[in-house]
Amino acid sequence: MSEETELRETICRMARSIFERGLTGGASGNISARLSDGRLLVTPTGTSFGDLDPARLSLLDGAGRLLGGDAPTKEMPLHAAFYETRGAKAGAIVHLHSTHSVALSMLPETDPDNVLPPLTPYSIMRLGKVKLLPYFRPGDAAIGKAIQGLAGKRSAVLLANHGPVVAAKDLEAAVYAMEELEETARLALLTRGMKPKMLTPEQVRDVVDHFNIEWD
Repeated sequence: MSEETELRETICRMARSIFERGLTGGASGNISARLSDGRLLVTPTGTSFGDLDPARLSLLDGAGRLLGGDAPTKEMPLHAAFYETRGAKAGAIVHLHSTHSVALSMLPETDPDNVLPPLTPYSIMRLGKVKLLPYFRPGDAAIGKAIQGLAGKRSAVLLANHGPVVAAKDLEAAVYAMEELEETARLALLTRGMKPKMLTPEQVRDVVDHFNIEWD
């Protein structure tokens, strides 16, 4: 099986798993992943994660031009911005409309510089700090500009009233990090107002230093 064929199958398999577990519904969410030659495979616009056809995934060249398949997601500006600013650290990007993350994005007390409270070490390990970006119309090129403004310093962002975006070295890592983001957002909502015992700053720093996490 060629690299491209295998990646097509993996995108569809992981997207279906995301859909079946209710992490994104309807025709929401999008995925992109980079091949070793710089081309991108992207989920097409208006498609459901539960019913993707490997043969119809959008194939783009390194400059974002469509080479084959259906038209790509309208959210390509945010994908392109992560690939541009994260370089080799971004081999795949996942964007969902996951319920708990979106809910967290709308609460006024959410820290815009680090939306996830330090409830467990795993969100720190997989995501570092997650930046809250303001609301933009879906597909607006300004989303890409906002991500570019972070200068590659964050691997994940939460779009207000919209949903999370995660970039990672490969598709598996991006999906696992996205799942961790959603589960931590769920924990934050479940424990809000209950004064949960969080990790101390010293414990957070220990995790950051031990696992060499991008943090400052």
